[in-house]
Amino acid sequence: MSKFPEALFLAGLIAAGAAGIVAVSAEEPAGAPLGLGRVATESEVAAWDIDVRPDGQGLPVGSGTVLEGEAIFEMQCASCHGDFGEGRDRWPVLAGGFDTLTRARPEKTIGSYWPYLSTVYDYIHRAMPFGSAQTLGDDEVYALTAYVLYLNDIVTDEDFELSNENFTSIEMPNAGAFVPDDREQEAHYKTGAEPCMVDCKPAPAEITMRAQVLDVTPDSEGAAGGQVD
Repeated sequence: MSKFPEALFLAGLIAAGAAGIVAVSAEEPAGAPLGLGRVATESEVAAWDIDVRPDGQGLPVGSGTVLEGEAIFEMQCASCHGDFGEGRDRWPVLAGGFDTLTRARPEKTIGSYWPYLSTVYDYIHRAMPFGSAQTLGDDEVYALTAYVLYLNDIVTDEDFELSNENFTSIEMPNAGAFVPDDREQEAHYKTGAEPCMVDCKPAPAEITMRAQVLDVTPDSEGAAGGQVD
């Protein structure tokens, strides 16, 4: 969970309708840039501290059912994501895509790709609905998360209720498929030398293939729109 006890507030902001500039706090931390700012209060930190970890840390107390989530989804989400998470126009697809990750054109949805349910809850809570972020209550976010699980057949009971108590019991299909970024352990990093960035090849670079068409956006299930010759 993110904690920022030393976070700084710029003190030069003028409040709407206020007559003057906000005063600099006497609690200014040593070395503060330009001599501005103050230590954030606990309530201010709490307003930012809304992230949720895969182990459930950060989850608020609450619950919501699949059926409750369906009603909210129809009102708040379906206009972009489709009634069943299939996506509309160029808006993201939320459901499906199972067994496609090994294909040349994988369908990366919440069900097929996302490894942690906490990411689903956190993203809905933090960024959705589009244009009205953070207007949903905790129970509404639980309900929407439960409905997304239902759309992806991760839960199959319409009466299923997701809560802070059973949240960590849900395992996503792609859990464990991500690996740590260990590129710093590669040989050219272990030497301590900086990677070559200029004139690294003994001969000039050659063009070996060219795009045949400009429309290279593939269909989700069809062949790529652009090919190479």
